[in-house]
Amino acid sequence: MRVIAIEEHFVTPTFVSGLGKASAERMRQAPGGGKLFDRLMNIGDARIAEMDAAGIDMQVLSLNSPGVEQADASEAIACARDANDYLAAAIKAHPTRLAGFASLPIQSPDQAVIELKRCVLELGFKGANVNGHARGRYLDDPYFSPVLACAESLSVPIYLHPTLPPEPVINALYGGFPPAISSVFAGKAWGWHIETATHVLRLVLGGVFDRYPALQVVIGHLGEGIPFMIERLNRSFPVQMTKLRRPVADYLRQNLHYTFGGFNFMPTFLNVLLEVGVQRIMFSADYPYGTMEEGRSFLNNLPVSASDRQCIAHGNAETLLNLPSATG
Repeated sequence: MRVIAIEEHFVTPTFVSGLGKASAERMRQAPGGGKLFDRLMNIGDARIAEMDAAGIDMQVLSLNSPGVEQADASEAIACARDANDYLAAAIKAHPTRLAGFASLPIQSPDQAVIELKRCVLELGFKGANVNGHARGRYLDDPYFSPVLACAESLSVPIYLHPTLPPEPVINALYGGFPPAISSVFAGKAWGWHIETATHVLRLVLGGVFDRYPALQVVIGHLGEGIPFMIERLNRSFPVQMTKLRRPVADYLRQNLHYTFGGFNFMPTFLNVLLEVGVQRIMFSADYPYGTMEEGRSFLNNLPVSASDRQCIAHGNAETLLNLPSATG
């Protein structure tokens, strides 16, 4: 069975010496962080060997969080272009094993459009990865409309990856604890998942998918809590209130796709499956934060039919990302 993993991460020398320097230093100082950092840096033969050992046929790579979204526009433009060129070279070396999501300087929408077109039309990338808000500004803001319109016109998705909430939100909701607790609370344990779910709901309620009905957005971590809340959201936001063209649940089932993102939790998966259906679920390992072996084992043990497992493992990704099929 072919397996495509689509929330997999990398860094570049330029990124870790510049915009990503602080996060890279924190990572390397944490227990086991050195090995994690080395895996992020390697998108060559060592990564391919790990993929072979785990039974992963392709990784779709994106620049590691925090990405370029919190930087000044000039820094973001230069760093995004460098990261995309670095990734393009790795894909050229392993064209059947690696694919890419573009890093975009969304602080400058006109430049982000130029870079997205370059990445998709010249470098063959499969979409874009956006790490949440840009200094508290979310994608439903009309300011970002050129980027969303471009993604729709190119028929490529936007992968909306978590980032930390804006600083006032962190202070208000996640402060008052020891620093280690607040950091995890605002980040991987809770905050950045809720932040991403809120961002998605802003897209829906802000009418983004009415303006760009063919736009597709991908989120990880089995939906960042959204599938659990779909029916509640649908009842709470009737179309008479929202003035949207469709019920909220329709957008969450027709404009959103959901990946594992290292959430190898069976009850959570079953909830997503029941709420959005197998055609909206795609495999990912969240490498190197999640292991490919654990992700592959979870995939193998899903209580679904063989044909549904094929959809999740590779078929849905091939369709959404316009990837050649195993027999294509």
